[in-house]
Amino acid sequence: MPKPSVKSSPAPLRGRGRPSSKVAAELEEHILNVALNEFLQHGYGGSSLSNIISSAGISKTTLYSRFASKSELFSAVLQLQIDSLAPEAILPVKARSYSIEKGLTAYAEHMLRRSLQPDMVGINRLMQSEAARFPELGIAASDRTQRGIKRIAEFIEQCATADSLPCRNPESVAEVFIYMIRGWYMNILLTGRKVSPAARKKWIKQSIHVLLSSRDEW
Repeated sequence: MPKPSVKSSPAPLRGRGRPSSKVAAELEEHILNVALNEFLQHGYGGSSLSNIISSAGISKTTLYSRFASKSELFSAVLQLQIDSLAPEAILPVKARSYSIEKGLTAYAEHMLRRSLQPDMVGINRLMQSEAARFPELGIAASDRTQRGIKRIAEFIEQCATADSLPCRNPESVAEVFIYMIRGWYMNILLTGRKVSPAARKKWIKQSIHVLLSSRDEW
């Protein structure tokens, strides 16, 4: 079965002198996409910075001036994945017009839909299989989770204030919410079973209903 990959455009052309911020950003995105393919195809341990340099069509100086090591490059690749799951893209800064139920449902749907796409499945399987040998992978995964918990906790606290219904420990509620979603996702990841959008939405609705049933205890 072929491993997932992402499309990578040619390295942006640049003239003499310092590249513009736009060209620099395009070049970094190109490097990260090439690196993602390398990690997905060969695993973290089997990936080579030399291969990435060659595939990206760049010099060693270009790569090492941006990423000093393979672990630093992998962390940057993970950051791309984190950004695609960012709660900020789904949950509003101000929660006054957004109920807790609506916000958590929207984020759970976004997170699971994105996480089930081939590149995300590949990167998560990679971390699962190689974290024991490469502790930096576990650290990167933990950092990703903590960022999500922090933003969800902020959203819950905002909603609680708007509803005049205090939440004593929004971080704990956010942690339960994130790990509830993570548990369902890991089951799908490990079994490889297919889940329809309708089944996913039904599970999300039921799970958030259970979580909200204890709202008075928050």
